[in-house]
Amino acid sequence: MSRYWSRVVRDLTPYVPGEQPKLPNLVKLNTNENPYGPSPLAIEALRAEIGDTLRLYPDPNAERLKEAIAASFGGRGVAPRQVFVGNGSDEVLAHVFLALLKHERPILFPDITYSFYPVYCRLYEIAYQAVPLDEAFRIRAEDYLVPNGGIVFPNPNAPTGRFLPLPEVERIVAGNPDSVVVIDEAYVDFGGESAGRLVARYPNLLVVRTLSKSHSLAGLRVGFAIGHADLIEALERVKNSFNSYPLGRLAIAGAVAAIGDQWHFERTRRAVIASREALVADLAALGFEVLPSTANFVFARHSGRDAGEIALALRERGVLVRHFRQERVRQFLRISVGTDAQCQALVAALREILS
Repeated sequence: MSRYWSRVVRDLTPYVPGEQPKLPNLVKLNTNENPYGPSPLAIEALRAEIGDTLRLYPDPNAERLKEAIAASFGGRGVAPRQVFVGNGSDEVLAHVFLALLKHERPILFPDITYSFYPVYCRLYEIAYQAVPLDEAFRIRAEDYLVPNGGIVFPNPNAPTGRFLPLPEVERIVAGNPDSVVVIDEAYVDFGGESAGRLVARYPNLLVVRTLSKSHSLAGLRVGFAIGHADLIEALERVKNSFNSYPLGRLAIAGAVAAIGDQWHFERTRRAVIASREALVADLAALGFEVLPSTANFVFARHSGRDAGEIALALRERGVLVRHFRQERVRQFLRISVGTDAQCQALVAALREILS
């Protein structure tokens, strides 16, 4: 049937998501999911939404959710009209690439980063340039102060977990007044500082967020962006030319409730951070080099063992981690931070493998 494919489809190399095996009793540390459940208030809101009204379309503008998101940035000058919502941050980013990053000049993003970025570029036929991280796998602001058609990078970066300090982010944004700078903050709540407070000062800045990680709602698919109203209008134009109803009633209700439960958010966020620091210490004691992380995962390589062999040996023991085969990082493993029990199971398996 491939003879019916378009040229664009033939040339695509699709993004490969983390494995979601259906095997029992796995220690699943390969997809950066939050090990703790969502807010009980979100679960209650989902149950309350199930009823006769599901026969009706949801609010296409998700106004209630936009108001909740804007309020969560209280004191930072974010209004509901500066908020865009979508079916996970991946859909939000897809609209961003088409609406704001498709220009004559190539866009810039790191050579080691979220692998969906080059997929979007090929899908929408956007020229791009991969900018090398430095030898310590850090983003250098000066590398992005060159002519470009736009800039996008995660902060903290994925899969490295390294965070670019906010003054350096601002340096990039201020140095590119004629380009849109997109900061993908999927993991920022685990120790980073959001660029959201810069939005009021820079009309070329767009900050993309998700409720999948820090709010434990990966299964609900809710993402959003905040930025100048002109940027948001561009995203709305694309969205309403693609799918006017990206978020269902359940997603809107659950997201609003989760955002409102600050106590649960703080408790689980801090638990992940504490587990991450303990895991880093355990890995270092086993001979791993672990990059500094402000995400809910760590990026580590062993001084004397092949990463692929370690990943396979862990899998044989029921522990899943992510191994990337890209040349610069093929000896690294990305390990999601689980519960303390899951992290200890990982460490015990590693001790057995390395001995």
